[in-house]
Amino acid sequence: MITTSEVISNPQEIQLAEKRVTLNNISWDAYEQILDALGDNRAAHLTYYQGMLEIMTPLEEHESGSENIGMLIHLLTEKLNLNIKSMASTTLKIPGLKVGAEPDKCYYIQNEPLVRGKTVNLAVDPPPDLILEVDITHTDINKKQMYQDMKVPEFWRYNGTKLTIYLLEQGEYRESEISNTFAILTKSMVYDFLAQCKTQGETQTKRAFRKMLQAQIQQ
Repeated sequence: MITTSEVISNPQEIQLAEKRVTLNNISWDAYEQILDALGDNRAAHLTYYQGMLEIMTPLEEHESGSENIGMLIHLLTEKLNLNIKSMASTTLKIPGLKVGAEPDKCYYIQNEPLVRGKTVNLAVDPPPDLILEVDITHTDINKKQMYQDMKVPEFWRYNGTKLTIYLLEQGEYRESEISNTFAILTKSMVYDFLAQCKTQGETQTKRAFRKMLQAQIQQ
């Protein structure tokens, strides 16, 4: 069965943020064959979870949200003197869980020393410490459950207006108002950063955010 998020009641929504096609009852071997056939030089993100394969092509609103939140994360690690290994949309495959994820952003921060300078192998390495997904249009993949199964400690989900932070506790996600990775961060800071990127430009917003973080750190 094939579904697409473009079949919607409001034709204006087609221009939103993503184009999605979902394939059901796909075997792991078929998923890997599709990955090989499409190669790495592609704009589409493939997400596979327990027989369901979603092919998502990000459009401008999606990419802007992803890139700007990614900038904020890098600014936080810089000012808080935290090392970071950025893996962007690297394919994260765990055959035993029937999971193949290509998140918008994924990072090693707490566990960065364990993977520094090497190619990550999830058979022996821990999962990324922080994963960001931007899902503005509907997705059929249960990403909260998927990343919970992968034991990702912190999962951020942004729907174009709202940021949800999930923290892994005793094997299950709970929604949180604060980040374990960045104790200094509030959701209002994220929303202000994203809004200012649109109204003041990204460079000016980054300068102002650095100054604000420095003032908070010195308090």
